Amino acid sequence: MDIGYEKEQFTTISFKCSTAKKFRSFSKKMGASNSMTLLMMVEFFETNEVSPKESIGPNIHTLENLIKKRVSAVIAILRDMEKNQTKPTTAMIQSLFEETEPQKKTLILEKKNFKEETQLRFREKRNTDNEL
Repeated sequence: MDIGYEKEQFTTISFKCSTAKKFRSFSKKMGASNSMTLLMMVEFFETNEVSPKESIGPNIHTLENLIKKRVSAVIAILRDMEKNQTKPTTAMIQSLFEETEPQKKTLILEKKNFKEETQLRFREKRNTDNEL
């Protein structure tokens, strides 16, 4: 018995003999009753919004390979962008940051210049003291 459908009544649908034979063999392959197999088929078409009249086109493996190729192409584009755009931009930004460091070094040199000026002042005072 079909689980959940025990109390429902049966009805008759007329099929051609060849269609009925194919359907029964398909039901056996599915391991379900004729009613449940037909229900699964109808639900499949409804949920996937597929019409049995329309051709799906290539089989699922071909579609999977096509999707993988497209993903590979997208990955290649991203790598190219990283190589030609992101890395040079990062290098330019790093070089800008490195240019700020020598300015700090010049500040250290300015301190040395300041010390030299103070020494010169002391010399001037000594000279003035000697003259008096």
